[in-house]
Amino acid sequence: MALSEYPAPSDGRPEQRDESIGALLKQLSEQTTTLVKQELELARAELTEHGKRAGVGAGLVGGGGVVALYAGGALTAALIAALATGMATWLAALIVGGVYAAVAGVLAIVGKNKVVEATPPAPQTAETIKEDVSWAKTQKTSASR
Repeated sequence: MALSEYPAPSDGRPEQRDESIGALLKQLSEQTTTLVKQELELARAELTEHGKRAGVGAGLVGGGGVVALYAGGALTAALIAALATGMATWLAALIVGGVYAAVAGVLAIVGKNKVVEATPPAPQTAETIKEDVSWAKTQKTSASR
C-alpha cells in the first residue's frame, strides 16, 4: 500500500504534513507539558502509596520495639529472681543493674567515638570550597591581564 493510500487522521485535524512548523512546535510543547504533568501526578500517587505502606511498617516496628522492652523487663525480673535464690533480692537487683549500667557506659563511649569519627567531612568540604574560590580569583586576575 502506497503512502498516499493511507486514510487521513480521524480526529478532524489536517494531516501533520500540512501544518506549519510553528503549529507543530506548539502542539509538541502542549503535548510535552501534558505528559510531564501526568508523569508528576503518577509519581505523586506512587509516593503517597509507598508512604502509607512505610507508615504502617514504621508503626509495626515501633510496636515491636515496645513489646521488646516488655520482654527485656520480664527477662530482667527472671534474672533477678534466679540470682535471688542464692542471695538477698536487693543484692541480685543491684548486680543486674550494675551490669546493665556497665554495658550502657561501654555502648555510649563506643557511640561517641563513632560520632567523632564521622564529623570531619564538613570542614574538608569547606576547605575545598575555599580552594575553589581562590583558584577562581587567580583565573579572574590572569584573564584580565
